Amino acid sequence: MITQHEIRLAFDADADSIASMSRDCIEYGLGWSWRPSRVRRSIADAATNVVVCSQSHALAGFAIMKYGEEEGHLLLLAVDARLRRRGVGSALMAWLEATARTAGLGVIRLETRRGNLAAQAFYGRLGYHPVARVRGWYGGVEDGVRFAKDLWR
Repeated sequence: MITQHEIRLAFDADADSIASMSRDCIEYGLGWSWRPSRVRRSIADAATNVVVCSQSHALAGFAIMKYGEEEGHLLLLAVDARLRRRGVGSALMAWLEATARTAGLGVIRLETRRGNLAAQAFYGRLGYHPVARVRGWYGGVEDGVRFAKDLWR
């Protein structure tokens, strides 16, 4: 598990690294929509948490979650390919779930690419369940699979 990683809210200075990781790990084959300016807007948004996990002062992973009145929507989660399966993603999700519970939210929902079986298995291990297929979710290029987790169960 993670013992040498730091999890914290992102700063504006993190935006370039987050945007690059999104482009490389999530948005490959799509148009690059999570550019640094969009990440900075999310960092400044009171209804959004942008969380980073660092190892030796380098970005190991990040997550962006929007908070509604009753549910959270995980917009992005990525982990550096060299650091996967070392607890980074699980630690980011645990942080977000604890924060959502504290905010009184009962559900977190998220989408993954239909072809990303590793991500689907990851979220399944964390207790998320597929609830819908979303046609053309990824820029009309690929369908998504929507997952949800009841935080009170």
